[in-house]
Amino acid sequence: MPLELVTVPCLKDNYAFLIHDAETGETAVIDVPEAGPIRAELDRRGWKLSHILLTHHHWDHIDGVPDLLSSYPAQVVGAQADAHRLPPLDIAVAEGDSIQIGGEKGQVIDVSGHTVGHIAFHFADSKLLFTADSLMALGCGRLFEGTPDQMFGSLSKLAVLPGDTVVCSGHEYTASNGRFALTVDPDNAALKARVQAVAEARDAGQPTVPSLLSEELATNPFLRGHTPGVQAAAEMVGTDPARVFAEVRKRKDNF
Repeated sequence: MPLELVTVPCLKDNYAFLIHDAETGETAVIDVPEAGPIRAELDRRGWKLSHILLTHHHWDHIDGVPDLLSSYPAQVVGAQADAHRLPPLDIAVAEGDSIQIGGEKGQVIDVSGHTVGHIAFHFADSKLLFTADSLMALGCGRLFEGTPDQMFGSLSKLAVLPGDTVVCSGHEYTASNGRFALTVDPDNAALKARVQAVAEARDAGQPTVPSLLSEELATNPFLRGHTPGVQAAAEMVGTDPARVFAEVRKRKDNF
């Protein structure tokens, strides 16, 4: 039975995610921007938190951990490479490791770029991918610590996963990401349609996260440096997609 997914809005524009195994009752949260909304959702559903999975050390992904632990004796899981700036870890992981939630194992993927030591969690059987600030809806995280080559390599790992994978990213940035995407992929009909759908969803107060990986492959310019349209807009026709990615990321920083 697939894990049940619940999206929990936090702070101004963050998302946390709950995954629940109905058979065992185990429940994990991915990132804890603040404890209150997560605790309220757990209480509403009668779920007991068993695991806290942390993607990276930024405050808006970890600050609620101590408060949440005061209510639930959950195991805290995070990257060994980031352990010195995460809350105390019960389980330290690295790329290739797995974490068991109920009857399903999630694989750990190093997605350094936004930060060094950023990880994603992929639960293949449930088709869930928790990317936080690496691959985002219509975008990718700003490179605070890593290099363009690191982020390009990280996104390349994710791009080869099945298209029906549900991408659970960390922020409601899709509308602004879409406005930028149109500047570097202006003739992409799928992108235009998605930007319109995103605007309608936001006008209705609806979230635009999670998204499907197939949507990202079709519309996210940070995954499309190999395409003629993005290469032409970047004035880099025939250039290595990694270099095109670096140029697109630079333009987004200045957008």
